[in-house]
Amino acid sequence: MSNLVALITGSSRGIGKSIAILLAKNSIDVVVNYYSHEKEALDVVNYIKENYNVRAMAIKCDVSLENEVAAMVDKVINCFGKIDILVNNASICSDSLLLDKSSSSFRRVLDVNLIGTYLCSKYVGKVMLENKSGKIINIASTNALDTYYPESCDYDASKAGVISLTHNLALEFAPFICVNCVCPGWVKTDMNKDLLDEQVKREETKILLKRFAEPEEVAQVVLFLTSSGASYINDSIIRVDGGKYNG
Repeated sequence: MSNLVALITGSSRGIGKSIAILLAKNSIDVVVNYYSHEKEALDVVNYIKENYNVRAMAIKCDVSLENEVAAMVDKVINCFGKIDILVNNASICSDSLLLDKSSSSFRRVLDVNLIGTYLCSKYVGKVMLENKSGKIINIASTNALDTYYPESCDYDASKAGVISLTHNLALEFAPFICVNCVCPGWVKTDMNKDLLDEQVKREETKILLKRFAEPEEVAQVVLFLTSSGASYINDSIIRVDGGKYNG
């Protein structure tokens, strides 16, 4: 029996990289999608090939562009024959004062985070529906739920859209595809590397576990959702935030 095949968008670094490596460690073939970090993506693929007995490849694709998404999915099918798991992880942020944001910057965040999730789900969903099987895991954020930051209003809005999209995808793809959404809180990634020490300490006081998550801790939740143990979990929004509260 052949391995499951997973496509993870935005997986050259951070949470996506941890997801790709953890899935490979658990005997799942992986496709590492990237947009601008080619070396990092190839490093992930090489690491997987050297350490795990699975197939792995990297594909450059701007997930906000429909023709590139369609071509990426076709390439995966040509190389692997199927896609069993889609993890919509590709994401950007562009923090700035709310009143200073340009419409073009705001739109770019929506295009990558929300439109990209839609396009990948659309084209991979067609493949999964043909096979009458599949799992889609969207990566949103607690910013979409109740931890708002005005300087990140574009990011927050895009992730709220991902949650809404998750519900609609689950409805559209039932009963063959399980669609779920993971909402991390603060995670130690490059996206947060420029935070000042006092900002980190202030945010940690709002977390019951008093620390930011490691990317691997988010990846573990994604791994569970891809497993047979999660076969009856569908249309769910799962927080991974260490017990975040706004006290």
